Amino acid sequence: MAHGEVLEFEEYVRTRQDALLRSARRLVPDPVDAQDLLQTALVRTFGRWDGIADKRLADAYLRRVMINTRTEWWRARKLEEVPTEQLPDASIDDSTEQHADRALLMDIMKVLAPKQRSVVVLRHWEQMSTEETAAALGMSAGTVKSTLHRALARLREELESRDRHESGHRALEREETESCAA
Repeated sequence: MAHGEVLEFEEYVRTRQDALLRSARRLVPDPVDAQDLLQTALVRTFGRWDGIADKRLADAYLRRVMINTRTEWWRARKLEEVPTEQLPDASIDDSTEQHADRALLMDIMKVLAPKQRSVVVLRHWEQMSTEETAAALGMSAGTVKSTLHRALARLREELESRDRHESGHRALEREETESCAA
């Protein structure tokens, strides 16, 4: 790669790194994993930088590399779940409603398959059009629409399930409190 292209890539990373890190953060819930994802994608993109004819499409190219990398990681993961008799208490570090909503959303996004998650992230967080999303993911616009529809239905279902569980838990606590008071 020519020296001028190296400088061009460095400038691109310097100006776009915050936006790219936000994209990575939306693809993986852990901030450290998001940094690793972005770094891996940047290394892979650097090797092909001279092949990107239209540098205005570099963001789309890099997002695609991040999605592919995240999918590779997901496929290679080892399940680290250990069955226990008692579930750990869920805690939210920040008490503000906005952060609680974001934490809940990031948590329920885990129920989606990688393809569904990618479509939701690109369409709703990155605010890409259906056509842009289809091009970025290498699928048809119809597939994007149907995948998004199924993903949003799954998220709604998960939210409702959690809400029902939480309501039932609160009702049990009230019942126990009332029986202790009597």
